[in-house]
Amino acid sequence: MAETPHQASRQRQAKVMTAAAGSAGRAVVPLLLCALLAPSAAYVLDDSAGLGREFDGIGAVSGGGATSRLLINYSEPYRSEILDYLFKPNFGASLHILKVEIGGDGQTTDGTEPSHMHYTLDENYFRGYEWWLMKEAKKRNPDITLIGLPWSFPGWLGKGFNWPYVNLELTAYYIVSWILGAKRYHDLDIDYIGIWNERSFDSNYIKVLRRMLNTQGLQKVKIIASDNLWEPISTSMLLDSALWKVIDVIGAHYPGTHTVRNAQLTQKKLWSSEDFSTLNSDVGAGCWGRILNQNYINGYMTSTIAWNLVASYYEQLPYGRCGLMTAQEPWSGHYVVESPIWVTAHTTQFTQPGWYYLKTVGHLEKGGSYVALTDGLGNLTIIVETMLDDSGGRFTLDLQEDELFTLTTLTTGRKGSHPLPPKSQSFPLSYKDDFNVDYPFFSEPPNFADQTGVFEYYTNIEDKGEHHYTLRQVLNQRPITWTADAANTISIIGDYHWSDLTIQCDVYIETLNRGGVFIAGRVNKGGILIRSARGVFFWIFSNGSFRVTGDLAGWITYTAGSVEVTAKVWYTLTLIIKGSLSSGMLNGKPLWTNIHVNYPKNGWAAIGTHSFEFAQFDNFHVEATRS
Repeated sequence: MAETPHQASRQRQAKVMTAAAGSAGRAVVPLLLCALLAPSAAYVLDDSAGLGREFDGIGAVSGGGATSRLLINYSEPYRSEILDYLFKPNFGASLHILKVEIGGDGQTTDGTEPSHMHYTLDENYFRGYEWWLMKEAKKRNPDITLIGLPWSFPGWLGKGFNWPYVNLELTAYYIVSWILGAKRYHDLDIDYIGIWNERSFDSNYIKVLRRMLNTQGLQKVKIIASDNLWEPISTSMLLDSALWKVIDVIGAHYPGTHTVRNAQLTQKKLWSSEDFSTLNSDVGAGCWGRILNQNYINGYMTSTIAWNLVASYYEQLPYGRCGLMTAQEPWSGHYVVESPIWVTAHTTQFTQPGWYYLKTVGHLEKGGSYVALTDGLGNLTIIVETMLDDSGGRFTLDLQEDELFTLTTLTTGRKGSHPLPPKSQSFPLSYKDDFNVDYPFFSEPPNFADQTGVFEYYTNIEDKGEHHYTLRQVLNQRPITWTADAANTISIIGDYHWSDLTIQCDVYIETLNRGGVFIAGRVNKGGILIRSARGVFFWIFSNGSFRVTGDLAGWITYTAGSVEVTAKVWYTLTLIIKGSLSSGMLNGKPLWTNIHVNYPKNGWAAIGTHSFEFAQFDNFHVEATRS
């Protein structure tokens, strides 16, 4: 496959190179790369001294967090087309590995993902979308490797502390339950399990986890540690033989293509277990191509996993469009197959886990690199990249800067395609949801993106009337956080460019005296920045008061007062924002009018609660204009 502005001549020359590779077999093959060379250099591919390390595959992360949130809301056939580009062999990215977040109820970059155990005695293996995503990946590629890793944990595991290692057996039980639930309810075999994403590890916990996995018949599940830096995990393993024994893979994040001496001394598999995290433009794709080659050349890393799989979250959240492709408009069906998909395919479509790198890999004299892999059965694949800002770099194959070539004996790869998706459209200016879903396909309603807390479809058995089916905030305790979760729960929806808008929603406070809920407009921040979100927030409280604030944290108060509100009663809130003025109504009657709100000028709509408390929402309705 050739990705270059001058594809025609490159493709003709690549065919010549592929033919040369086909006759190589298992011999010294200097002629293959000699055709690539400038007269001053020679690059010999040679397996006479044996092979290099075993290749473990290329993958991507769904989660860390809520990065695939909007994907499940796509209608068919567009949802299946997106999944084909990600997972279908010999079609698009053709990923070998899918790594998912084990939802822990906390904010983990672009939103929260629900836990399978919100509370101590609670177990539900149908929350969230990662189960569905893993099944869809397996449906397309039964051999895909599955990895689970927690970012946050439900608060009950910490017993009052923001720490998952208070009770090692309890946390291990929680993780092992997720693995067993994947098998029991979804027939999914988890291949690898991680410890705590980019946070501290506990050596004793890792040993306890291994013992519990074995006790539950999960000996085949391997452990990756520590999904952070190369150190101190590498040194800890060298000093602790019991720890060394239970860890199968050392996984580092964003290693810059290099490893450290102690990691190599462990003689364990070395992975870049999270990498990329770059805008999925052509420049970002070039960065990804360089990483895929040089992680092995410089650091002996045999697997590289991209964050993230698909940019399926609101683009104005942190790290917008940092996925291998973009699918952020389920309301229109529009998606974009970005360049990183095809850069990935240069490796994934012409190799498989279990192949071996040749020892003769390295850097090109004038910038770039090359790797070669073989299946040991006569097949050979060579990937050459020149993704460097280096003048010169011209070879007899006429390689230019910022190009990527794959030369292979295989004939199975192709650049798959589906019909063009629908054109891009803005979020609807008029939007309603009554949450009247008896058996929801997914635990959360379309297009709502939880930023703190978890909002789920709920069947209200106490109300057989209008509010029998509602949306409920279900956390009553702050999770063990990975980042700076807000003190309030909040779920955003809509178009970041909304300016003038009217939001109406029925609300139901469940907590006596201390409970509170809000609706909001022009919310300007989310993800890891949610604590500092500005906007117009209309609050009512079960103690009989209301407030209007200019921020989620409640530092900026526009107006406040008393109102006849109590818990366990349904109320209808209406928030009207037009220009620099805002007004609010309770049950259709004006509560406050023409309050000046000069900042921000635009943002999402939102709902939420005053604290981690149960509350319900129904008949959500927005009418908006874009700025």
